[in-house]
Amino acid sequence: MSKTTMTRRGVLKTGAVAGAGVALPTIFTASSAAAYTNEPTGSSVTLGFNVPQTGPYADEGADELRAYELAVEHLNGGGDGGMMNTFSSKALSGNGILGKKVEFVTGDTQTKSDAARASAKSMIEKDGAVMITGGSSSGVAIAVQGLCQEAGVIFMAGLTHSNDTTGKDKKANGFRHFFNGYMSGAALAPVLKNLYGTDRNAYHLTADYTWGWTQEESIAAATEAMGWKTVNKVRTPLAATDFSSYIAPVLNSGADVLVLNHYGGNMVNSLTNAVQFGLRDKVVNGKNFEIVVPLYSRLMAKGAGENVKGIHGSTNWHWSLQDDASKAFVKSFGTKYGFPPSQAAHTVYCQTLLYADACERAGTFNPCGVVEALEGFEFDGLGNGPTLYRAEDHQCFKDVLVVRGKENPTSEFDLLEVVEVTPAAQVTYAPDHPMFAGGNLGTCNPGA
Repeated sequence: MSKTTMTRRGVLKTGAVAGAGVALPTIFTASSAAAYTNEPTGSSVTLGFNVPQTGPYADEGADELRAYELAVEHLNGGGDGGMMNTFSSKALSGNGILGKKVEFVTGDTQTKSDAARASAKSMIEKDGAVMITGGSSSGVAIAVQGLCQEAGVIFMAGLTHSNDTTGKDKKANGFRHFFNGYMSGAALAPVLKNLYGTDRNAYHLTADYTWGWTQEESIAAATEAMGWKTVNKVRTPLAATDFSSYIAPVLNSGADVLVLNHYGGNMVNSLTNAVQFGLRDKVVNGKNFEIVVPLYSRLMAKGAGENVKGIHGSTNWHWSLQDDASKAFVKSFGTKYGFPPSQAAHTVYCQTLLYADACERAGTFNPCGVVEALEGFEFDGLGNGPTLYRAEDHQCFKDVLVVRGKENPTSEFDLLEVVEVTPAAQVTYAPDHPMFAGGNLGTCNPGA
């Protein structure tokens, strides 16, 4: 099937050029009436929200669903419009997507790749979803991204931080707004150097799947480059809830830094165990023992309680940011739910708007039109500053936040503070960087 198929509307395909959200039209030509998988024929369009409703990342999944529902409300003209009002692209007008009311179905990934693929497959084949989005695990994201490529639908990744999602496992039908392990390492290393010096011995505990592996590789490379030594790297099962047996060996390892390449419930439990073992009160090699959590979230901080105070990590976004877009999103989300959104909520809300906007600019739901509208798209007004959706790998490049647990929080939500906004240029890498090598983006698949 040609990449130049189109919808009934006739149809402008838009691709971004210089200037945030500015686009020029390219003409699509029709080849058939049913040109792509699940082409909407009625007055509505169905999106599939595939999130962990059970399992170790369920807290993130619940917040993702809240944000998806808010995004749908805004796309359909409800609420205050949120970040549609601050988004540099003005293609969205609150009348759904391409005049069709947005409806949605949900699935439970269970933080398991097989379950996630099964739920995504059902949403595509039984519910007619034209786009799948979500997930809080890179293993899930990579599995579902592959399925969507085969099925001929767009995948707008949720919370996935593995380098592989837009590295060796990248797909033409898949797009990631969230940052990745390399970016965390590039943002954190200079801060850690200033705080703890260059003569440190690090011990890594790592979630044993694609995200943990690439996060470990990234932070180890970044810290070793500034002089740190890596004492040990130990993999832990994603299903683990008690990390005592993994923490105990750290005590006699000669390490003076513990790097927890854990997320969600894993991080809450491993950090709690580390504090119970007294690691934060230790002095090793004449230095105070330190703990680093490369990927942080407010939901994790809440779960870990007092134990997060003073601990540094990185995050994609935080509700305390004072730009107009972040304030608009926090206001919309807070009004609807009574508390501020997490970074998981933020990234999936952005992804939903970015997909809808791409459809509007392309004049079609055809995945190939959406791909061309997103590739090289420059935009602003979604809470991360000027952002590029790079064409070569479908990764967003934007500022990254370094945060630490607050010593004196003023509320149950005021747990992290931003200590540095790392500019996008500092976390940008070449598309053929060794950590992202292998794989092939391929070409868009419109399916039917």
